[in-house]
Amino acid sequence: MSLIILDRDGVINHDSDDFIKNPSEWEPIEGSLEAIARLNYAGYRVVVITNQSGIARGLLDVETLNRIHSKMRRMLAQVGGRIEAIMFCPHGPEDDCKCRKPHNGSFEDLAHRLRISLDNVPAIGDSLRDIQAAMESNARPILVKTGKGERTLAEGIPQGVEVYDDLAAVVTALLEPQLQ
Repeated sequence: MSLIILDRDGVINHDSDDFIKNPSEWEPIEGSLEAIARLNYAGYRVVVITNQSGIARGLLDVETLNRIHSKMRRMLAQVGGRIEAIMFCPHGPEDDCKCRKPHNGSFEDLAHRLRISLDNVPAIGDSLRDIQAAMESNARPILVKTGKGERTLAEGIPQGVEVYDDLAAVVTALLEPQLQ
């Protein structure tokens, strides 16, 4: 079974500069949930690694974050998909913790828990910090243009990083070789 790592905000759901603070603010990007279901059907284990500094900023608590993730999982189940695990960093940028992207502590933790190497594991994000954490873990960084992706692309990304319009386009590209 293959593994894929997804950022949450801007990849699976619409992002907000004001943060996603409650379940009603969490809305999926068109086609993202179906794309995850396609990954599952093709044998991929899907893991989300996400920075959630809204917790450190006092904008939401862990219980509310869990309710947001419950909504995401319910909506995903309705289209036949599932996320195996959600790992989140609750710290703010000034905390300089190792689990907050661009650091790769959450990636290392995932590799340790699964007892695997993340070499060449697709890691999809919409920001430079997502790409940096993936690269630091030897994962395969992929940028989507949704969320903050267009802005990230305009500001410049490391050479060789694949870029797609959205999660659905990434999944199509990943699964196409399997269909031939």
